[in-house]
Amino acid sequence: MLNATIDRFAYAFVSPRDDGQVLFLSNDRDQSHGFPIAAPQLPSSCLPLHAGVYEYVVRELNQGRPLAVTITTTVDVPPESGLGASSALTVALIGALQAYLGHPWDAYEAAQRAVHIERTELGLPGGRQDQHAAAFGGVNLIDFQAGGRVIVNPLRIPDDARNELEASLVVCHVAGNRDATGIIRQQIDLVSEGHEAVIEAFHRLKAGAFAIKDSILLGDIGGTAAILGASWDAKKMTATGVSTDKVERLCDIAARQGALASKISGAGGGGFLMFLIAPENRLGLINALNGAGGNSGPVKFTDRGCEAWRVRA
Repeated sequence: MLNATIDRFAYAFVSPRDDGQVLFLSNDRDQSHGFPIAAPQLPSSCLPLHAGVYEYVVRELNQGRPLAVTITTTVDVPPESGLGASSALTVALIGALQAYLGHPWDAYEAAQRAVHIERTELGLPGGRQDQHAAAFGGVNLIDFQAGGRVIVNPLRIPDDARNELEASLVVCHVAGNRDATGIIRQQIDLVSEGHEAVIEAFHRLKAGAFAIKDSILLGDIGGTAAILGASWDAKKMTATGVSTDKVERLCDIAARQGALASKISGAGGGGFLMFLIAPENRLGLINALNGAGGNSGPVKFTDRGCEAWRVRA
């Protein structure tokens, strides 16, 4: 799996309380949930990631003793964006509570615990790449091996190749309802049932990750675009709903503006589209996408993953 972190962030802040209460605040979603720490068990929450991480950290790092704290979060992208925002938030929550308790985990541990919380304790469908990307940061080839072992291999991209790639990128948010969970479950079912076309599409996606690594390291934007386009074609074969009429319309507009390749992030069905285009044509593409109802702009890579710190009062 080839993954890169970009300049869109998830933030988590932990502050002590003196009233025996726990309060979860999600500023970007305008949601909150509070309860007394003396409650016999954690009540059902409208903010399941906050509750899941809180419960796990209390159990694993604080000997089961509840914490009277306010946990406040903000995420730079809309919910269900396809950019791994929920997993980035899980990692940020883990990092903030670790720092609060003074029990740091390294990036591998934080990522693995985030996967456990999301996939096992909360039962949320999905993979493991987003948690590792958020924990480590940068552009990485992530190798998921048998037995659950994960190896994160950072790519040392030459500055000129990185600059050209960043200057060629456009991301565009596609508004509307998105059923990522349904798409993921459909993909799992189709693979489990042995649908050859779907399995072959996933093999093509895996091969594309290795091929695009080489083209990025060489600064070959044309080669990167060709692989990205082929991967988009393969991804659309993995489940119905990966692409939508709105997504296809924006891809057509981008192609008319000279875009070299298009691809949806995450499971698909909406969220964020990514485009590659010659840098001198990027502004024209952004204007065309925004004029068609998209919300697009440039993007930059970030090299640092989850960072947590304590502020002295």
